[in-house]
Amino acid sequence: MTVSAGIDVGNGAVKAVVMSTGANGPELVAHACGRIRKRDIAAVVDEVFRLAADSAGVERIHYVATTGEGEDVELATGHFYGMTTHARGALFLEPRATAVLDIGALHARAVAMDPRGRVLRYKMTSQCASGSGQFLENIARYLGVSQAEIGPLSLQAADPEKISSICAVLAETDVINMVSRGISAADILRGIHDSMAVRFGRLLRSIDADGVVFLSGGLALDVGLQAALAAALDKERTAASGVPPLALASHVLSIHAGAIGAAIWGAYRYEKLGLGGTAWTRAGAA
Repeated sequence: MTVSAGIDVGNGAVKAVVMSTGANGPELVAHACGRIRKRDIAAVVDEVFRLAADSAGVERIHYVATTGEGEDVELATGHFYGMTTHARGALFLEPRATAVLDIGALHARAVAMDPRGRVLRYKMTSQCASGSGQFLENIARYLGVSQAEIGPLSLQAADPEKISSICAVLAETDVINMVSRGISAADILRGIHDSMAVRFGRLLRSIDADGVVFLSGGLALDVGLQAALAAALDKERTAASGVPPLALASHVLSIHAGAIGAAIWGAYRYEKLGLGGTAWTRAGAA
């Protein structure tokens, strides 16, 4: 049995998993997540990895794979591109997936893949776009709303306020003006979700996505965003003939998709390609 770990270093959080791979394929053993905020990234990586390793109760990890911004993680055996790891992680969590929409703290990306997780096409938004987790978190803080309340509040909107700007700074200014006009938090949040959904729909069409789209990243479980994206995709399909239907899927562990994919690819390198060795033991690095 091969034991591998995956560490996904994002702009807002670090995710780590431990997986075992045997005759029945990969199995998730443990997972952990920690927000970076203004802390030292290396310290957060070490903390989250140790939490996952302790939870797994393993004595040895054969391959430690990183992804995202984790190229400089000291204990890593190897590094994998984010589009590759999210594609493979999405398939582990949702085998029907043909594409993944990863919505991170600073950007979003759409990836189309084959049944083995091989990336076919991909496209990413720019960092200045207002369709990101950090932007939504900033708005929620301004509105005095917790992250857990964003999705449910958005679903309560009666008259969503339109957000037209793709620049995060200008969009935040729009929101400040809306608050001064007495627009409710629910209508503001749904307006933001609707704006993000239109942008994400275009992103998915740019890679010719079809079938089941898996949502990964920090906003994957935002029920308000899910509803807005489903509505935008339905509207787009109704407006244009020949547009294939898209089904959305997510998982309680969606935020760990990148780390899961990294661990799976790491195990593959170790088993099939003979790369790596004992990367970590309970006593410390081997």
